Amino acid sequence: MRSDPRHDRQPAPAVAAASQRLICLLLALVTLVIYCPVRRHGFILYDDGDYITQNHIVQQGLTWAGVKWAFTTFFASNWHPLTWLSHMLDCELFGLDPGAHHLVNVLFHAANAVLLFVLLVRLTGATWAAAMVAALFAWHPLRVESVAWAAERKDVLSSFFELLSLWCYTRHARENHARDFYLAVLCFALALLAKPMPVTLPCLLLVLDWWPLGRFARCDLRFAISTQSGKRRAVPEAGAPGFWRLLLEKWPFFLLAAGSCVMTFLAQRTASILSLEQYPWPLRIGNALLSYARYLLKTAWPADLAVMYPLPEHLSWLLVAASGAGLAGVSWLAWRTRQRQPYLLAGWLWYLGTLVPVIGLMQTGKQAMADRYSYFPVIGIFLAVVWLAKDIAAQFQIKGRTLAMGAGLILAASAWMTEQQLSYWRDDESLFAHAVAVTRDNAAAEINLGIALEQRGLLAEALVHYRAALRLAPDSVEAHNNLANFLDAAGQTGAALDLYQAALRLNPNAPLAHCNLGTLLLKLGRFDEAMRQYQEAARLQPDNPPPYYLMGKALLRHGQTAEAIGQFRHAVALDQNDLQSLAFLARILAADENPKNRDGAAAVALAERANILAGGTQPFILDILAMALAEEGRFNEAQLTARKAQDLAAAAKLPDMAASIRQHLHTYAGGLPYREAFTNSLPK
Repeated sequence: MRSDPRHDRQPAPAVAAASQRLICLLLALVTLVIYCPVRRHGFILYDDGDYITQNHIVQQGLTWAGVKWAFTTFFASNWHPLTWLSHMLDCELFGLDPGAHHLVNVLFHAANAVLLFVLLVRLTGATWAAAMVAALFAWHPLRVESVAWAAERKDVLSSFFELLSLWCYTRHARENHARDFYLAVLCFALALLAKPMPVTLPCLLLVLDWWPLGRFARCDLRFAISTQSGKRRAVPEAGAPGFWRLLLEKWPFFLLAAGSCVMTFLAQRTASILSLEQYPWPLRIGNALLSYARYLLKTAWPADLAVMYPLPEHLSWLLVAASGAGLAGVSWLAWRTRQRQPYLLAGWLWYLGTLVPVIGLMQTGKQAMADRYSYFPVIGIFLAVVWLAKDIAAQFQIKGRTLAMGAGLILAASAWMTEQQLSYWRDDESLFAHAVAVTRDNAAAEINLGIALEQRGLLAEALVHYRAALRLAPDSVEAHNNLANFLDAAGQTGAALDLYQAALRLNPNAPLAHCNLGTLLLKLGRFDEAMRQYQEAARLQPDNPPPYYLMGKALLRHGQTAEAIGQFRHAVALDQNDLQSLAFLARILAADENPKNRDGAAAVALAERANILAGGTQPFILDILAMALAEEGRFNEAQLTARKAQDLAAAAKLPDMAASIRQHLHTYAGGLPYREAFTNSLPK
């Protein structure tokens, strides 16, 4: 068996180039065909709201304010400005068409498959083995989560630049062009700006220096056939740099990786990272060993894939020991065979190393593992397995036709399973119902399935899943909070009150539970208690607008309009894109009965901003803009705006709102602005 790819017999350059172009085309086309059903999929509850459907900054498209926000925000517990910019560009081009957003993910995934093929050909010269690895990567069902989930743009985008960085680095290593090295550094920076997971790329570059690039001066991975004995022996490549020189060469990569680690820690330190008290080291290490093994099993047999795998509170230490022993055994085998099959160790290190940032040693969130985390790491497994099969076929002289049939069957099975997995991502109900069916004790999936069913009006079914979530996670603030929200909406205020209070006993530092409890207390007429809850939420999250917005509404209802204006102004100062605060503040400044509280010019500016954020399609916002224009004496514009608002309300089948706007329109036609008393009559 000959492991140095330079010994592979290659076809004529023109024929090889033509076949490689054809493979690139087929990889891209088949990937697009497999994933074309996502064009009919919608957005989902889980994360798509933060990233797209409820993010008014992203929905504005590409703006200077949005660019500044993307580079300065830690929203969603991440710092990935390039990902934010890509979502903004989607909204600029396609609005909120979910199919278009999904198709952009598919295009990136297809491009990644082609890039991987081109990279492996350049690294090894083995065209058909590279094609098999790229096809397995592109069509394996474990990829579905990264591609079919709009919010996971960061996976496909960061991997695109990571593969580009590897390709540029390979050109540098082969041809020693400084330009290619700097391009590799630039692409690595862009990969980190899309997602911090590629921080281990500098170490991966050292692995590739080892095999197949063979850049170490003192190593046992360069092979030749002795003319005297006929035996294989290690031969260092003449003039190749040593390990320490190669390590020093990577300093720009390590510097960027360190900076990304700092930014990620700052983004996740308060909201996402679990403390050692919450999840101690033995559980972290045990779950990491299990996850390494489970990713391998799901790669080999991709069954029971789910959008979320709950973090276990108790582990089977027998399984942990078995997983650890299995991983140690594979590592030992890869090390022992490093001279004859160096690709085994290189692929194994690719897999182990690139999973380190998400394996759970620094535990963020309450997931044990995630299919999306395997997007880039399993390339190493595919590389090792395909090259091993290639060597075995050469040793036993297996015919090319037999190999092609076997590869075709494997790829066809992968594509079929990918189609099946894609079907679960068509909507929230099917996605979370599948997660509940294929996992155990999955409280988060139960909650999300309950929300999906509640949104469809299936209230009895939703209640079953909310109660199941609370039963599975009796110490979960989220489970208490969601069931309380449901019961409050159903008119069971007493039960809801008990659940909110129970949630705060579990975690007194939960701002959302304080806000929800305050809103319920306000509904019960307990104003002072409600204000204390809002104030506590504001104390816990002083930079978060909702508590100030809710205090503003409460003060407005209580007749303290001037104080309410102050709270709304504070919310807008914290977030100039807080649509609700903008709308309420504009309405008060435009229509309050007390002239001391009115400011027509400010109301117009606020209402116009709110209207831009809402895309000019919300009748409630347009109604407020008409009020502000009328306050400024711009009655013709007020009438035109009010008519548009009335038409939109009628089209949305909101007869009460349409009737209210019609009354406002008559007022403007008479040359009068609209006036309103807000006490105990808050606009909805």
